[in-house]
Amino acid sequence: MGIHHLRAAIFDMDGLLVDTERLWHQAEFEILGDLGVAFDHDAGRKSKGMRVDEVVAMHHGDSPWPTPSQGEVVAQILDRVGDLAEEVGNLLPGVLSTFQLFDDLKIPKVLASSTPHALIRRILAHFCLEDHFETISSAEDEPYGKPNPGVFLTAAKSIGVAPTQCVVFEDAPAGVLAAKAARMSCVAVPDATDLHHRFMAIADLVLPSLEQFTLTELEQLNAAVATGL
Repeated sequence: MGIHHLRAAIFDMDGLLVDTERLWHQAEFEILGDLGVAFDHDAGRKSKGMRVDEVVAMHHGDSPWPTPSQGEVVAQILDRVGDLAEEVGNLLPGVLSTFQLFDDLKIPKVLASSTPHALIRRILAHFCLEDHFETISSAEDEPYGKPNPGVFLTAAKSIGVAPTQCVVFEDAPAGVLAAKAARMSCVAVPDATDLHHRFMAIADLVLPSLEQFTLTELEQLNAAVATGL
């Protein structure tokens, strides 16, 4: 069976390609915790998928601190996440085999992340992933971050593909909601803390790892897209 209807694959980055979600949690715990923000360090990162400036603003609204500024706190968190990614981050299983599957079918791959461009580039460079994507979109450029679908719609537009012909790969509940709001197919690859989140029920496919994504799953998604066109 040929893949004729899916024309682009859109990938999130943190928690999907690299195991940086835990590092975001650590950086926020360290930096915001020092400013008096209360955290349950053992709980899942409730702000997963959100833009870092929105996360900082949310915590500042709940537990205001006088200094440093919110912008300075954002910069500190970004620097810390970058350092942690380079020190202890890992490429997640199945990433390269999934990339190869789309490459073999000549389906373009693009990145759409809530992370700002500078840190995206730093992380992709560290893991030698920067040449895998035709375009890179960041919610930094959007009025709103996920679960708003803006970054996914921008990613589709960047390569001239209709949203309904895109499949999004996401780990975060906010990202799954954004993908479906954009009218895209969605493959969710959540960690254990999000596996039973209510938003996962709206994903077209839920997998424990990208290692489980094969041509069979891709053909199923393609068939589903064909019926909706």
